[in-house]
Amino acid sequence: MTRRLILWLTGATTAFWLITAGLGVSVMRDEFGEVFDASLKETAERLLPLVIDDLHRWQGPFSPQHLQGQTEDVGDEYLVYQVRDTQGRILIRSHDAPAEPFDAPLKRAFWENADYRFYTASTGDGTVFVQVADAIANRNEAITEGGMALFLPVLVLIPVSIGLIWLIVRRTLAPVDDLRRAIEEKDGGNMAPVPSRMLPRELRPIARSVNHLLTRLQAAFDAEREFAANSAHELRTPIAGALAQTQMLIAELDGPKKRRAEQIETSLVNLGHTAEKLLQLARAEAGIGASSTNVDLARVLELVLTDSERGDQASSRLRFERQKGAGLEGPYSEDAFAIVLRNLIENALLHGRTGEPVDIRLEKGGVLRIVNGAAPLAPDELQTIRKRFGRGATMSPGSGLGLSIAERLLQQMNVRFEVLSPATGRKDGFEVIMRFADEAAV
Repeated sequence: MTRRLILWLTGATTAFWLITAGLGVSVMRDEFGEVFDASLKETAERLLPLVIDDLHRWQGPFSPQHLQGQTEDVGDEYLVYQVRDTQGRILIRSHDAPAEPFDAPLKRAFWENADYRFYTASTGDGTVFVQVADAIANRNEAITEGGMALFLPVLVLIPVSIGLIWLIVRRTLAPVDDLRRAIEEKDGGNMAPVPSRMLPRELRPIARSVNHLLTRLQAAFDAEREFAANSAHELRTPIAGALAQTQMLIAELDGPKKRRAEQIETSLVNLGHTAEKLLQLARAEAGIGASSTNVDLARVLELVLTDSERGDQASSRLRFERQKGAGLEGPYSEDAFAIVLRNLIENALLHGRTGEPVDIRLEKGGVLRIVNGAAPLAPDELQTIRKRFGRGATMSPGSGLGLSIAERLLQQMNVRFEVLSPATGRKDGFEVIMRFADEAAV
């Protein structure tokens, strides 16, 4: 919008200046013509009595004479004249006047050809004519110089006006840009009101409307988060009790009834897993990723790996490698980072090929990679699995929340999160890359 305003205002201003200068040249041409004609006529009328007096005193044989004399160099003249008789012969001519008679008719009036504009004055008896000529080139030169005097300032003022228009537009639209940036910063974790006190009067209603909307969204998010957290927390105890009772029932039954009880056990385990994920999601939405104190995330990584290796599924599949000198320290939440690791490692174990290892590598520069074997995914599948409850074409159990929980927490920790398929340097596989800030790498 700023660029369009600058271009349109500059174009319109330039066009108006050029039109005004063109009109000025047109008016100037007419005015110069009137001034030159008046000067031409006045010169002829003033010369006529002087010429008549000179002719009366003229003695000797008839021949054309120069009024200024033949030897004096008076330079170029803007006006030239000839004094002629009724037969058209030249009686007197000025220094620069041609030796041949003008082709202007011998009658009192203005007349013009391609080179000169003439005015002819005559005596009362019509025996002597004074013809004064003004070169058309002189008039055109005056008009050209006057036009340049009008257009040259315009050419200088155009870039100056562009700079002024750019400055004025930028300063005028700066509150609009500030409001746009303030609205862009709003997401599920930033619902602070948009500052409106310093905004112009025209923009304050927009800021007020946005703040009302943010308040309603914040209330809705709080209610959703509270419901998810309370529901997950309240469900954990009855689910655990129902699972324990089901397991006892399985131990007492046999045959088809035992298989049905085992199906109930599987459903309760999945329900407990979903409740746990909902509780983690509520904590992620509460913004627990940042911390005011520096922590050693490498130590948290090793603890989570040690805890994960105790499971039957991960006992022989997890492979951890730490480059010499690689480490992670920074103002992060240990709890949030542990939740991220548990979700990503769990996903790698569940959705990776059975029997293939899951490689976890901590590199210098604050880079942590988790790679598992899997068929390569299409770009649209990568986008799908990053959404809440998004699941790819898999038969493995899960709620579809693990990746979105991890990504949400990493955003709060200001960690770049990348998902690749196939994995780096492979034709298949699935890779998750976490790039921590430079100050976290040690």
